[in-house]
Amino acid sequence: MEENAKSHKIANVRTLTDREFQVLELLITGKSNTEIAKELSLSVHTIKAHVCAILNKMAVDDRVQAAVKAIRNGLIK
Repeated sequence: MEENAKSHKIANVRTLTDREFQVLELLITGKSNTEIAKELSLSVHTIKAHVCAILNKMAVDDRVQAAVKAIRNGLIK
């Protein structure tokens, strides 16, 4: 992968909102949308929207890929 393409993908990840980072952190722990919604006092519909935004911004196809990418890139503490 070219350096510019790699930098661009990582830069996209940095555009996650604070709330999206919160959802991503909980997603990494294996929590379901319902569990995340309860923990953040949001609706399941809102969590689904955040997960879709996370997947799009991270350029991945599913939650597992998002978790792996976040951990590998040091995005999550």
